[in-house]
Amino acid sequence: VLVLSTTLNAQTWEEVTKSEPNDSNTTYYGVTTAIDGVAAFVLAFVGKDFAGYWTHRFEHRINWLWNRHIIHHSSEEFNLACALRQSISEIVFYFTFLLLPLALLGVPAEVFAIVAPIHLFAQFWYHTRYIGKMGWLEKVIVTPSHHRVHHAINPEYLDKNFSQIFIFWDKLFGTFQEELDDIPCVYGVKRPVKTWNPILINFQHAWLVITDAWRTKRWKDKLRVWFMPTGWRPEDVAKKYPIKIIDDPYSQIKYMTPSSIWLRGWSYLQLFMVLFMALFLFNSLDKIPFEMSLMYAAFIFFSVYSYTTLMDLKKHAVGIELVRSVWGLGVIYYTGDWSHMSSIASWFPFVIAGYFLISLFVVAAFVRIELNSKPAKLELAKTEMA
Repeated sequence: VLVLSTTLNAQTWEEVTKSEPNDSNTTYYGVTTAIDGVAAFVLAFVGKDFAGYWTHRFEHRINWLWNRHIIHHSSEEFNLACALRQSISEIVFYFTFLLLPLALLGVPAEVFAIVAPIHLFAQFWYHTRYIGKMGWLEKVIVTPSHHRVHHAINPEYLDKNFSQIFIFWDKLFGTFQEELDDIPCVYGVKRPVKTWNPILINFQHAWLVITDAWRTKRWKDKLRVWFMPTGWRPEDVAKKYPIKIIDDPYSQIKYMTPSSIWLRGWSYLQLFMVLFMALFLFNSLDKIPFEMSLMYAAFIFFSVYSYTTLMDLKKHAVGIELVRSVWGLGVIYYTGDWSHMSSIASWFPFVIAGYFLISLFVVAAFVRIELNSKPAKLELAKTEMA
């Protein structure tokens, strides 16, 4: 993806930066501006970073918007995989108005289309605990040290360092906090998600806000619960339906379901199969009707829900896997194919059908064996008490 994006970006850069000799203006796809090519890209990058700071800050500070960002913070570890924890709603950008000044200055949309993925890729590397402080760079860009602070739930670090590339936004707007040697970062969220299921995490906070708005007696609270600071709950609901949060970060008990090496191996296999089906779908989009593409995408979505439910050691994992298997077998029966795999070999769909059948029986066996193991019973009881 990075190689392809870089190639396309280079080609578009060449097209966008073309201008007539001795012309003080630059023409972008028929739009003439007074900004030359390099200045347009620099301005777009800095402007995107400024908008990113405020979007990020709003998502932390406004109750409803926290649902869009909680999945990124839900991990109780801090590593590069955290950067890949992105919300389903990331496809919607709420604060486009923050970019309007750049549009009015004449920065074309095509420039943003190039800058946006570069800006996103540049935020990947600093999700790590293995890089310490970086000298003078600490004063200019967001470093791993800065972002460790941002992901921590320690009172000293909470809601700090919202910047995405340039750290000076935090220093300018009063949200900067240096990582302190005597206060080790504790990662996660104050109301632990307690699940491996990314689908549930995507809607967990939204469901809490919706139910709080429904349960509260006061109409004023029904309206303002959406826009209050993150974590705010109506007083009557908070008393009747209390929720445990982490007040002391050092008392955190990380979520962990006891599982055998066999279940962990099976989970990796399921992950591989989901990735295989997703990549094959991407490769076959031009050969499959649009409606079928949506169906296959929904199936992959449901597959993730299924195998992570098993990872959570839930009894209903069997029922969910049954729905998944019947769904997959039904598609193969009625279409005689799976995601155009028969173009490779006529027997390929039968292999996929066999996988669905085997998967159902394996999941049923794991639920019966793993849930009845003594470590599982003890750990699940401990989790329920917490």
